[in-house]
Amino acid sequence: MDVRPFWLAGRPATGDGELTVTNSHDGRVVGIASVPTAGQVEQAVAAAAAVAGEAAALPIHVRAEALAHVARRIGERADEIARLITEENGKPIFWSRGEVNRAVSTFRFAAEETRRFSGEVQRLDTEAAATGRLAYVSRVPHGPVLAITPFNFPLNLVAHKVAPAVAVGAPVIVKPAPATPLSSLLLGEILAETALPEGMFSVLPVPNDRAGDLVADPRLPVVSFTGSAPVGYAIRDRIPGKHVTLELGGNAAAVVLADADLDWAASRIALFSNYQAGQSCIAVQRVIVEDAVYDAFVERLLPAVGALVTGDPADEKTQVGPMVSVQAAERVEQWVGEAVAAGAKVLAGGTRDGATFAPTVLADVPRDAKVCREEVFGPVMALSRVSGVDEAFAEVNDSRYGLQAGVFTRSLDVAFRANRELEVGGLIIGDVPSYRADQMPYGGVKESGAGREGLSSAMADYTYEKVMVLTGLVL
Repeated sequence: MDVRPFWLAGRPATGDGELTVTNSHDGRVVGIASVPTAGQVEQAVAAAAAVAGEAAALPIHVRAEALAHVARRIGERADEIARLITEENGKPIFWSRGEVNRAVSTFRFAAEETRRFSGEVQRLDTEAAATGRLAYVSRVPHGPVLAITPFNFPLNLVAHKVAPAVAVGAPVIVKPAPATPLSSLLLGEILAETALPEGMFSVLPVPNDRAGDLVADPRLPVVSFTGSAPVGYAIRDRIPGKHVTLELGGNAAAVVLADADLDWAASRIALFSNYQAGQSCIAVQRVIVEDAVYDAFVERLLPAVGALVTGDPADEKTQVGPMVSVQAAERVEQWVGEAVAAGAKVLAGGTRDGATFAPTVLADVPRDAKVCREEVFGPVMALSRVSGVDEAFAEVNDSRYGLQAGVFTRSLDVAFRANRELEVGGLIIGDVPSYRADQMPYGGVKESGAGREGLSSAMADYTYEKVMVLTGLVL
C-alpha cells in the first residue's frame, strides 16, 4: 500500500515515520500516512510565519477564488471523498455523503464571506471636535492559525478551520486526529491546486504527544481546537497569551413538551441520538419528556430506535455504523454498565459487538451517572420524566456543558422563554439539538468551549479590528 505524503508549506513531503489507518468495522488497513520529522514541522511553522504578511495582503479575489475552487473540486470528487471518510472513520456512507455536501457549502460560504470582508467606513463628525474626520475600520489577521481537528468529522470540521483562515488571509497548519488523517490530506491535495502562496497551508499528521510543541510555538498566535474539555483547557492554560478558540462538546438535551408532535419528535430523536454512532458533540444524549406525554412518546420512540439499520458502514442502507475504535465502544459499554448497576433500566440496546454499540435507550438513570453528567460520545440516550416546563428547563441547565439544546413545542411563548433561560450556545425549536447550518454561529457556553465557528464568526475570531482615521476631509 502506498504511503500518502503530508503537505509541507503547500508541497507534498514524506517523513521518517508512518501512521496506519484502519477500518473500525472490519480492521482492514485503509491507508498509511507519512509522519513528518521534527525538522519538517519546524519548516512548516517557519514557512507559515514567513508568508503571513503576503497572505494578509492577498487580494480578496485571490482568496475568494481559491475557496470557490476547493468547493468545486470537493463536489467533483464527492463520491471518492465520501468513501474515504467511511473507510477511515467508520461513518455510514449515507452520513459521509452528507459531510461532503456540507464541506462544499462551507467553502462556498467562505468564498462569499470573503467578498464581503472589506471593512467599513464611519463618519466621526457626529461631534464638532471630529469635523473633517473619517474612520476606516478593517479586520487584520492575528497571524498563522494552528487548527487541531477531531476524528468525528474528518473533512468538514477541518473545513471550518481552514476556510475562514484562508478567507481572512491567515496561513493555517492543520494537525488532524491520528485516527482519521486521510481526508485532511486529500483536502491538502485540492488546496495545492489553487493560487495560494507556498507556506499558506500545511497538513501535518503528527501524533498527539507531539502537538505540544506546535501549541506552544509563538509563531502560531491562534489555536483553534475541537476535542475534549480536559485537553482544550490544558491547551488554553498553557498558552494564556494566545488567541484560543475551543469547541469542547456537550451532553445535548432534547425536551419534549406536551404540545409537541410526538411522531416527529420520536423519529428525530431516535435518528440523531445514533447518527455518527453518537459521536457528535450535539448528538441527542438527554431526553427530557413532560409527564403528560411520556408514555405515549416512549411508545413511539422504541420502535423508531429498533427500526434503525445497524451494520456495514459501506452499505447504503446502514444508518448506524461502528464507533471509531473498539476501545471507544468498550468505554461506552462500561458507562452503560455503571448506570444499570446504579438502577437504570435498559429499554433498548445496551450490547456491544466489537466496535459497534447497539442504539441504546435508558430510563430511570441516576442523575449522577456518567451517561447523564458527561459526554457519552456514543449511541446512548437517557430518558427522564418531568412535571412541566419549569422542571424541564432546570434539568437542561443542570449540566456543566452548554453547547446546544432542542425543544419540541408549538408554543412561541415557550420558545422565547427557552431562549431566555436555557444556558446553551444554540437552541433549536421544534427539532433536535443536532441541527447545525454551517454558516450560522456555532459554539457553546460553560465547559462547552469559547469562541464561535460558522464562517463569518470564525473570520472575526481569527482577526482583530484596526482603525485608521483620516483627518482634514471635506465630507
